[in-house]
Amino acid sequence: MFVSLDKFGRFGRFCLALGLGCLVLMGRPAAAAALDIQADLIDNSGVAIGTVQVEQGHQGVLINLKAQDLPPGYHGMHFHAVGDCSDLAAFKSAGGHVNPFDQPHGFRNPAGPHEGNLPNLVVTADGTVEVELYSDLVALDAGAAKLLDDDGTALIIHTDKDDHYSQPIGGSGGRIACAVIR
Repeated sequence: MFVSLDKFGRFGRFCLALGLGCLVLMGRPAAAAALDIQADLIDNSGVAIGTVQVEQGHQGVLINLKAQDLPPGYHGMHFHAVGDCSDLAAFKSAGGHVNPFDQPHGFRNPAGPHEGNLPNLVVTADGTVEVELYSDLVALDAGAAKLLDDDGTALIIHTDKDDHYSQPIGGSGGRIACAVIR
């Protein structure tokens, strides 16, 4: 068996000096066993246009989103309280934003944000987007703002830009894409 230690640098060479048994220490960190959810992102026709991956981090969640066929420009994006995308016309079955402490909407709001708030999504001119972001306002399986509660949650993309202040959704407009987080 050949193991290249170049990617591990000085630590890898140190381990080689001690014996290959310590290679276990260089594997993925303990968080590798962390909870990780992947879901299809669908449009209002029910067609899968991308994927959303949500992984539990140390103090929040890491979100990876890849999609196509979205309108170019800025779009509000939020975690909604119910994991249901069955109402294709408007995705209203997903309920309102995750907000267990009844806080105002918006990162710019001095009394906010609430737990469902996420940064705007910026879609390129060709309708594609690939983004990685982190939210420390929610967790997958712990706390009042856990995404994996009894009815799950949904990640929703809206038609318009979120101003991060206006109530109740930052002026984000209608719902154009939805992913069930369960």
